[in-house]
Amino acid sequence: MPERRPTRTLRSLRTPSDPGFWRSPVRGARFTAVLGVVLLAGLTLLFVTGLLSYAAYNPDLNPVNDKTPGKGLLGFYLFSWPTGPHWLYRLTQGLHVTVGIVLVPVLLAKLWSVIPRLFALPPARSVGHALERLSLLLLIGGALFQFITGLLNIQLDYLFPGSFYTLHFYGAWVFLAGFVTHTVLKAPQAVRVLRNGIPRGEPDTLAAPDPLPATLSRRGALAMVGAGSLLLLITSAGRSFDGPLRRIALLTPRGGTDPGPGPNAFQVNKTAAAVRITPADTGERWRLTVRGPAGEFRFSRAELLAMEQHSAALPIACVEGWSTSDQQWRGVRLSDLAALAGFPDRPPGVFVESLQRGGSFRKAALRDNQVRDGRSLLALEVNGAPLSPDHGYPARIIVPAAPGVLNTKWVETLTFGEL
Repeated sequence: MPERRPTRTLRSLRTPSDPGFWRSPVRGARFTAVLGVVLLAGLTLLFVTGLLSYAAYNPDLNPVNDKTPGKGLLGFYLFSWPTGPHWLYRLTQGLHVTVGIVLVPVLLAKLWSVIPRLFALPPARSVGHALERLSLLLLIGGALFQFITGLLNIQLDYLFPGSFYTLHFYGAWVFLAGFVTHTVLKAPQAVRVLRNGIPRGEPDTLAAPDPLPATLSRRGALAMVGAGSLLLLITSAGRSFDGPLRRIALLTPRGGTDPGPGPNAFQVNKTAAAVRITPADTGERWRLTVRGPAGEFRFSRAELLAMEQHSAALPIACVEGWSTSDQQWRGVRLSDLAALAGFPDRPPGVFVESLQRGGSFRKAALRDNQVRDGRSLLALEVNGAPLSPDHGYPARIIVPAAPGVLNTKWVETLTFGEL
C-alpha cells in the first residue's frame, strides 16, 4: 500500500517566533497602551514608596539597621526619617503593599499582551532595537522578581534564598534600569496611540495577523483585569484597618478576625514563643540596662513604673503592609532615660538590644530625632493594661512613624550615644 504522507510538514508547523502562532483577537497596540499607562503610574508609586520605606529604616546607621552588602552609591540616603505625622509609615507602606497587590492582574495582562514580541526573530535588528529588547528583559525579569518576592514577604513565606531586605533592594534597582529605559523608548508611542489610535496605513504590530473569532472584546478584557484588581483590593487592603475591613482581608496573614478580646487584642508579628522568650527571661530577675556617659544603670520593671509615666496614641505598622489603629501606650520617655544616661539637654540616638535569641532586628538603632520626640516611649503598658508577652512584656520601644521592626520588643539594653 502507498505510504500516507502527513498533511503538515515540520516546515509548516508554527512556532512562537511565527506571528501566526499568536491568534488572540484581544491583543493590540491600544490594549497594551492602556495597561502600560496604568503600570507607569502604579510602578512609579511603588518605587517612590519603596524608597520611603528604605529611608524609614535609617539606613545610614549602617551596619546596625542596614546590612545590605556592597550597596555603594545605590545606598544613598534621602533624609532623616521624621516622627510626624505619627501615621506616616502606616500610610506609605500600606500604599506600597496595596498598590503592589492590586497591580498583579495588570502586570500579568501586560506581559500576556506583549509576549509575541519576546519570541520575535531576529533578536535585534538594530542598536535601538537591541536596547529595547534589553530594557524589556530587565523590566520583565525585575518586575517578576520584585512582585514574587514582595508577595511572598507579605504572606510571610520566606522561600527565597537570603534576606528579603537585600534581595528586594537590589532587585528594585535592576527593575528601575529597565523601567526607565523602556518608558523613555515606549511612552511617546503609547500616548500617541491612546490619543489618535493607529495611523491609517500603519500596521498594528501587536495585533494577531490571523485572529480567531472574538469571544471577548478588548474593553471586556480590560474590565476583567480591573475586576481582578478590585477583588484583590477588597480582600487585602483591610489588613491596615481594624473592624469590618480587616475581616474581609482574607488574602493576607493579618486579615480576618482580630486576635481575641482585651487590651492586648491587636495584631502581632512575632510571638514570644516564636523567638524563644520564656517567663524566666521576663520575670522578677529581668532588668533593663541603660548605658551612657553617666555610667551603666539597671532598672527593674517596678522601678521603671515608679518613674514619671507618659502616654502616646500610636499605631504599629510593619513592612508587610499591615498595621493597627492607634493604641494607647504608657511608659517612660526615651528622652528621660537618655537624661539619666548623661544626656540631659540634647539626647542622641540609641542602640536597642532585645532579649530575643536571634533573627533580624534583634538589635536596632533609633536616630536622635526619634529619641527626642516626647511620644517615643519605653512602653510598659498598652490600653490601660500591662504588655502581654507577645507585645513585648516587660518593656518595648514605641516610636511615632517608625517601622514595626524598629519598635523593639522584650528590651534588654539601651545604649545612648553616637551610633
